[in-house]
Amino acid sequence: MKANAIHPAVRVGHVHLRVSDLDRAIGFYRDALGLGVTADGREAGLDAAFLAAGDYHHHVGLNTWASAGGPPADPAARGLRDFAIRFGDATERDRVTSQVAEAGYV
Repeated sequence: MKANAIHPAVRVGHVHLRVSDLDRAIGFYRDALGLGVTADGREAGLDAAFLAAGDYHHHVGLNTWASAGGPPADPAARGLRDFAIRFGDATERDRVTSQVAEAGYV
């Protein structure tokens, strides 16, 4: 397991997110949060990537199909505001929280 990899027992569920910048979003979920890229759709001509904890096919899907270069979502618009990541224990949660902060996201 990679040094900053999120523990494979972490459960995220399954969420697909429209993002404005795929590289930036991958950077957060992979480098700061520690999810592994299970598939990079750009290799097949798709502006999408899929990430997971452990060897699951993907917990988080990212795409720019209708959002590339777009502005942040309007706070009054309908849409996903947040989702939860369930950690196996407080130690793993705290480790990842520190990792995210060290990467400059908090």
